[in-house]
Amino acid sequence: MPRPTCSRCQRPLGHCLCALTPDLDSRTRVLILQHPSEAGHALNTARLAALGLANAELRVGEVFDDLPQWLAQPGYRACLLFPGDDAVALTAYAPAEQPLLLVVPDGTWRKARKLLHLNPLLAGLPRVSLGSVAPSRYRLRKAPGEGALSTVEAIVAALDALEAPQRFEALLKPFDALIDGQIAAMGDEVFTRNHLR
Repeated sequence: MPRPTCSRCQRPLGHCLCALTPDLDSRTRVLILQHPSEAGHALNTARLAALGLANAELRVGEVFDDLPQWLAQPGYRACLLFPGDDAVALTAYAPAEQPLLLVVPDGTWRKARKLLHLNPLLAGLPRVSLGSVAPSRYRLRKAPGEGALSTVEAIVAALDALEAPQRFEALLKPFDALIDGQIAAMGDEVFTRNHLR
């Protein structure tokens, strides 16, 4: 029989993260497009970001037929948080600058690229990237490259850059608790053997 789960964070009730999840406001609107393979993942950091940001929304799928409407948010300039040769590093908003609708694909790099391929409108958006970032706190997976972050970490870094001096570090509290809980569940010996190399 499946364990009862929290309807909001979708974690087992004994490991609910809602008490740690902030309710932060941002000028930036965040649209997270999640590949279906990530939706049921125990370490679903995109869901944590969407729950903790008042101006964020999470959509799950491979082909997003409603994408034109989602991108046409009055008062926002849509851009894609994804590396590329033409990606511009995010910097703080100028005082009267129009805020961004930051579109964030969520999935492995391969799945994120597939989302771009299946949704040409996404691939055509102006790209933005993060400047130099602190190493990932995601201690359960080896980063595929330097500067690789989980989805929630990438969103926090993007918002910290755009909306400085406002900080969005509180979004990482449930993420840190999630990672600590996974490590505790596997035990120090297993974690040390498999993840500290």
